[in-house]
Amino acid sequence: MAGMGGNTPSRTTATALRLQRKAGRLLAAADIRINGDRPWDIRVHDPRVFARVFAHGSLGFGEAYMDGWWDADRLDELMARIIGADLDRTLAVPQKVLRWAFGHLLNLQSGRRAFRVGEAHYDLGNDLFEHMLDARMIYSCGYWKDAATLDEAQEAKLDLACRKLGLEPGMRLLDIGCGWGGMAKYAAERYGVSVVGLTVSSEQAEYARKLCEGLPVEIRVEDYRVHRGEYDRIVSIGMFEHVGHRNYRTYMRTARRLLAAPDGLFLLHTIGGNVSLTRTDPWIEKYIFPNGMIPSPRQISRAAERLFVIEDWHNFGADYDTTLMAWYANVERAWPELKDKYGERFRRMWRYYLMGSAATFRTRSDQLFQVLLSPTGVPGGLRVAR
Repeated sequence: MAGMGGNTPSRTTATALRLQRKAGRLLAAADIRINGDRPWDIRVHDPRVFARVFAHGSLGFGEAYMDGWWDADRLDELMARIIGADLDRTLAVPQKVLRWAFGHLLNLQSGRRAFRVGEAHYDLGNDLFEHMLDARMIYSCGYWKDAATLDEAQEAKLDLACRKLGLEPGMRLLDIGCGWGGMAKYAAERYGVSVVGLTVSSEQAEYARKLCEGLPVEIRVEDYRVHRGEYDRIVSIGMFEHVGHRNYRTYMRTARRLLAAPDGLFLLHTIGGNVSLTRTDPWIEKYIFPNGMIPSPRQISRAAERLFVIEDWHNFGADYDTTLMAWYANVERAWPELKDKYGERFRRMWRYYLMGSAATFRTRSDQLFQVLLSPTGVPGGLRVAR
């Protein structure tokens, strides 16, 4: 027994060293050093991180960061190098097969599950989002073409959407995934339209109703699939990421049913990927957006086929990097007011989310699409100044 006990630590140490060397070789492909002195190098505080990553892939990597097992001065740059070198694909963890199977076979965004993301993410607390976002509380990519601040970028994005839709006084607008009501308020005030906004978050709905008080705006906590009505225009900003590949066609059919006017327009604003997937990153799914999914151009266009004509397809995904970095700076600046409620592990989780997301857009692994659709095609075509 004594001999066995004496051998166990050495075997453990040898395994840890072997995994560290293996990790070092992988990271070298992305020009990342373990315990190096460059801002994007990884500093290891707990050697168990290597076993955790090789067992659980990106989920283990993110959880190890949340637990304080490793750090990097420029987490965004570290993540950009990892994503750019496609290191996750080299980790053949068993969970990948299971995640593909569940995502391919099951409808993880069914009507019964529709409200889960609202409860898990958007209901975290309006105080967090008030500190993080712009003055209008817009939780999607800003348009930085001529903007110098986050407020300017978000207002520019809202106005771009309204101009693409050709909003005019008296029109009826449906906002699918209305968030905290910023788009609804802007469209009602600046363009004289009446708006119905849909959200799956009770926290968002309460905030939006107060924000839009006195305006022709109605906010409902309702799944898009059960909504009934007739509208001249439809807008959906940052909601399609929660629809899921098994529901893309249903989503488009619903939008077409609700768009009553033959000359109506539908603007879809969504994060998009370069390839078609059936599941999202496991860490993001577990801690940030349950059942979320990033659509590809092929998935979007196939869902719209025979229902809509694609009038315009605008990609300004690089602007999301700038938006996310602005959100991160806001949260860090406000942390003294948030720390007692949310705690240090949440802070590390949220930082990992924002920095990792910025890295995906910096490497152009993810995009931001604004797709403008019409029921039968606009006679003579459609041109919008960007």
